[in-house]
Amino acid sequence: MTNSLHDNIKTIEAGYEFLLAYAAQGRENDNGSEVRETLSGMLNATTEIADMLTLEKEKFSSVVVDDAEKSHAAISLVLAQQTISSQLIDNLNISIHLRALLADLFLLDEINKINS
Repeated sequence: MTNSLHDNIKTIEAGYEFLLAYAAQGRENDNGSEVRETLSGMLNATTEIADMLTLEKEKFSSVVVDDAEKSHAAISLVLAQQTISSQLIDNLNISIHLRALLADLFLLDEINKINS
């Protein structure tokens, strides 16, 4: 079952906030942490966002799809690691791809609020 665009936006936003806090903890590994679960949720949300917007005719949709796919690749790379340190998450947090997706989603969310 797919989530709505709004639900997926919230998953990405909440995940990013969690990742900021995780990065500040100075962890060497992710034992006992929710970081993999959070990243997995974000990964699913990037897929669903890309799938939802792929057929849209609005030009900005193709920008969001591209940024979602690039973020998906970066998150997948982090999830494939044996351990996930705070430093690794800090590097993901500053990734231009993830930050671009967040900016895209903030814009889409505001437009959806205006048009609701």
